[in-house]
Amino acid sequence: MNTEQAPQWLSPYLIPFFTLSYPTAVPANPDSFPDSSYYTTGLLDGCLLITLIAIMAVLRDVLRLWVLEPFAKWKLTRDLRLRASAKQKKANGNGHNGVSNGNGKANGASNGEGKSTAVANENGRARRVVSNSNGHSVGAQGVIISRREAKKMHRSVIRFAEQGWPVVYYTFVWSFGLYVHSNLPTRILDPIDVWLNYPHIPIAGPVKLYYSLNTAFYMHQILIINAEAHRQDHWQMMTHHVITIFLMIGSYFYNYTRIGCLIMLIMDWCDIFLPLAKMFRYLSFTRLCDATFVFFMLSWVTTRHVLFLLAIKSTWSALDLFPSIWAPERSITTEVHVTFLSMLITLQFIQIWWFWRICLVAWRVVSGQGAEDNRSDDEDDDGSSGNDLEKDE
Repeated sequence: MNTEQAPQWLSPYLIPFFTLSYPTAVPANPDSFPDSSYYTTGLLDGCLLITLIAIMAVLRDVLRLWVLEPFAKWKLTRDLRLRASAKQKKANGNGHNGVSNGNGKANGASNGEGKSTAVANENGRARRVVSNSNGHSVGAQGVIISRREAKKMHRSVIRFAEQGWPVVYYTFVWSFGLYVHSNLPTRILDPIDVWLNYPHIPIAGPVKLYYSLNTAFYMHQILIINAEAHRQDHWQMMTHHVITIFLMIGSYFYNYTRIGCLIMLIMDWCDIFLPLAKMFRYLSFTRLCDATFVFFMLSWVTTRHVLFLLAIKSTWSALDLFPSIWAPERSITTEVHVTFLSMLITLQFIQIWWFWRICLVAWRVVSGQGAEDNRSDDEDDDGSSGNDLEKDE
């Protein structure tokens, strides 16, 4: 228990929930983070994960409800008004719309289906009410928003806000991961370095916090994807998240933290840009969405199918290059290493399947159809499948 770094007013029972547990002495000649505190591992580390999950849940809802949803609602409502105003001006120019006279009396014009639109002059401002296809009217000053448009806009607002959290989180955690990586004696293009001087005990404080953040995030993501409407790749995502958590926890307790930090840094980069592309799409920034998606695709190929394969290769090579790292008395055996390697390979196969889906979306971009995907929620506005970029990893 980290009683030395904990505030005196904090109950001893709560200390593991708010501090890094198991502090220990700094190694004599550390090859990284010489000025940092060092820690060992243990079951009390799970207490901090509970706190981080709770903090992430609160931050996500605050960001979603108080920042992103109000912004998206304002932006999409403004766009609807601008489009409706442009259509009204065009219709007025062609003489197809009824307008009020100078005495404030409205002239009505009915459409082909017998549903009328009225425009009245009231204190110099135009206000109109229109019935939608279901016979329900929605009124707004200077704009008509049908029930179908309102439902579509509401869905875009919700989805935009949902995608904002991973953009914010991955941007932060990737930046933190880059800081951690820059202080470790490892190289992305030659990851065999991650096995030098193994086992890496004890763990520097920034490394321990980096692991805790990412593990808590993926646990939180499992809660989210089961609480929200299921995507068509729900079980693939669940499998990915479960394997990822298993790898994080396993590598943490078996001291594979350097290969773990390297893989998390590689993985987190392109996870910034897919939700960002979705956000642009929900705001109808089609070209910006397509450009971001193309950048995401290039990042995916580079990180998930080049750099990640180099990390897998270094894990395979460690079997032959460093036979002395195994410590059967601590259950760190060849079987443990092979299990770790197998999980990495399983992740690669899942990513190959996702890459096939990405290629389908890329074909839509090249053919001028925009960055859409035939995967979506199980529910859509009209009960049919939509065309959104719905893969959240």
